[in-house]
Amino acid sequence: MSTAAIIVAAGRGRRVGGPLPKQWRELAGRTVTAHTLDAFLQHPAIDRIVLVLAADDMGLAPGYEAHARVSVATGGDSRAASVRAGLEALAGSDTRRVLIHDVARPLVSAGLIDRVLAALDDSPGAAPALAVTDALWRGDGGLVSGVQPRDGLFRAQTPQGFRFAEILAAHRAHRGEAADDVEIARAAGLAVTIVPGEERNLKITTEQDFARAEALLAGTGETTMDIRTGNGFDVHAFAPGDHVTLCGLRIAHDRALSGHSDADVGMHALSDAIYGALGDGDIGRHFPPSDDRWKGADSRIFLEHAVARASGRGYRLSNADVTLICEAPKIGPHAGAMAGKLAQIMGIAPDRVSVKATTSERLGFTGRGEGIAALATVTLVRS
Repeated sequence: MSTAAIIVAAGRGRRVGGPLPKQWRELAGRTVTAHTLDAFLQHPAIDRIVLVLAADDMGLAPGYEAHARVSVATGGDSRAASVRAGLEALAGSDTRRVLIHDVARPLVSAGLIDRVLAALDDSPGAAPALAVTDALWRGDGGLVSGVQPRDGLFRAQTPQGFRFAEILAAHRAHRGEAADDVEIARAAGLAVTIVPGEERNLKITTEQDFARAEALLAGTGETTMDIRTGNGFDVHAFAPGDHVTLCGLRIAHDRALSGHSDADVGMHALSDAIYGALGDGDIGRHFPPSDDRWKGADSRIFLEHAVARASGRGYRLSNADVTLICEAPKIGPHAGAMAGKLAQIMGIAPDRVSVKATTSERLGFTGRGEGIAALATVTLVRS
C-alpha cells in the first residue's frame, strides 16, 4: 500500500511578521521547511512527498526535487486550493493513503505519523487532536460576554490522513475555503477518527512560537551540527574573442574562454565545490555538455541549482573561497565586484565570499597564457 505525504508550504504566514514567510525563516539553523520535510523523509512508511510551494517560490523547486522521493506542485490562492494541487499531483499514481500536513508544524513526531496511519486501517480519515482543557469564554468589546462549554471540544492538528481516492474526490467536489481537510472530508460524508495529538506538535504562528520550538529542539538534541566541506577545480582554454566572464562578471580581454556554456571557470569551480560537499557529483552530471540546451548558457544557472540543492537538504552556505589562476587579465581590480556578484547569486553576505587570484609563475598552461584555472572551496552547515 503506497503512502504519500503532502506538505503545504504555499502560504505567506503574515501573522508571524518579518520579511520572509515563516516556512523560509531559520529555526535552529535550518529553515522551518527543512525540519518538516525531514520528519517525513525519515519515516519508513512514507513512499513519496509532494511539497506545495507558492508560485513565487518555485525557483526553489530544483533543490527539493533533488530528493528521489520529493516532487513539487504549485499552490493556489487558498489552503484548500493548495492541497487540491498536491492531491492532483498524485492522481494516477499507486497512492492509497495520503497524509496532509502544514509546513508550519516542524516538530511532528514519527509516533504521531504512526498513529494517524494506523487509524486509516479502520477509517477513511484520521486526524490528531488535543482535548480542550482550558475554560473557554466568548468575548465582546474586550469584555467576557459568556462561557462556552468545553466538553467534546478538541484542538485540531496535522498531519490529517485519508484514503487517497476518497479525499481526492472530496476536494474535487468542494467549493470555497475550509478550515482544514477534515472539514472537506466531513462535507463529503467521510468519517474521521480522532487520534491523540501532541503538545510538541505546535503550529508556528507567532514570534513566541519560534522561541518555543527552538527550546523544544534544543531539549531533544536535534540541533546537532553537520558541517561539510567541498572542493571544485575547473580549467578553460582561451579562444578568439573580446572578453571573458569570470565569477559572473564580464571583463574586457583580447581573448575569450572556450566552453560549452559561457565558460565561467570561477563559477564552475564554485558550483562543483557545492555539489562535492553534498556528495552530488558535478556540473556535468546535472547539465551534460552533450545537451544543446546548455550551449552558451549563463553559468549562474549552474550555481543557483547547486545552492538550491543544498538548501533543499537543509544546508546553508557558511562561506565560499575562489582562487583564479592566470597571467591575464588582472583579477585584483575586479575581485570585490566578483565576490559581491557571487554572494548575491548564493543569497549570502558578501563578507562570506572571497575571490582572489594567483599566477603559476609562468609555469604550465596558465603560465604560458593558454587558459585560466580556478579552485574553489565551500563550507555547508546544517544544524
